Amino acid sequence: MSTEHSTSGEGPLDTRRSRGQIIVARALWYVKPGAAELRNERLSPLTPSDARVATEFSAISRGTERLVARGEVPESEWPRMRAPLQAGDFPFPVKYGYSAAGVVTAGPHEIVGRRVFALHPHQDHFQTAASNLVPIPDAVPSRRATLAANMETALNAHWDAATAPGDRILVVGAGIVGLLVAYLAHRIAGTDVTITDIDPTRAETAKALGLKFAAPGHCPEDCRLVFHTSASSDGLATAIASAAFEGTIIEMSWYGSRPVTVELGGAFHSRRLKLVSSQVGHVAPSHRAQVTLRARLERALALLDDPALDCLVAETVPFADLPVVLPQIWSSATLPPVIAY
Repeated sequence: MSTEHSTSGEGPLDTRRSRGQIIVARALWYVKPGAAELRNERLSPLTPSDARVATEFSAISRGTERLVARGEVPESEWPRMRAPLQAGDFPFPVKYGYSAAGVVTAGPHEIVGRRVFALHPHQDHFQTAASNLVPIPDAVPSRRATLAANMETALNAHWDAATAPGDRILVVGAGIVGLLVAYLAHRIAGTDVTITDIDPTRAETAKALGLKFAAPGHCPEDCRLVFHTSASSDGLATAIASAAFEGTIIEMSWYGSRPVTVELGGAFHSRRLKLVSSQVGHVAPSHRAQVTLRARLERALALLDDPALDCLVAETVPFADLPVVLPQIWSSATLPPVIAY
């Protein structure tokens, strides 16, 4: 369902631009389980510390954002799972998202015209404190920059895992986060990295990133580190089975309100395995004293300077079509498309 209306109760708003100033923006709101709509929003005058951005691209998370869209965020997690620039409250209506790349059109003169990344929901024009905008490196196209939030998640996971040169590593789940985890691991000297997924078509994407792909049931064993990103009980069982003696499973999936079966019988205890959660809301303890949240995001953006990563943002969908195509995006087995404005 796709509708547009004013959030101010004044009826449809004039979307014309006046003297180069944006009067109205359009934003995606999740309004009930499985339903989203485009809403018009009147932008307030800028303060001296604010900036306005014309969005070029934004990215969808098929993990957390899909749970939000379906109303599956547990009430106990409502405060902790707020996106940095979210509007509305869980469960609905809520404006949610955290991967937007665009160009500054108004604000402090030193950043006007700059390409920036922001942890902002899906919206064609938005404004926020200039301090919330991170410049996109010249070597990173705006479309690829939408991977920054996922790259940040992958980077934080490696900090949680203390990944080291020469490690034998398995990544379970070849979604965008899993592929980025494996990509970063592969760049570390001497590592032996494999990624696995129940979808055999992900093998081509893995190959494009220089990664080894294994079908379920053919995963390497005795891996010192196993990253689990599939958000499934079967995937977690594969991760546990593939870990070496005293190995570590880094659980990166978030299941929302869904119960999960974890196989802790058999040899789990005799092999002295460790099951560690990794979540991007905080910088990993190993780096927290030296790295701020902004500095971590800056590092993630810098790591996107490789054109090989364009295979993760190959498909696009027009922003205007997003409410209609979201159900297909949530159910599709392909990598999610980038939203083009």
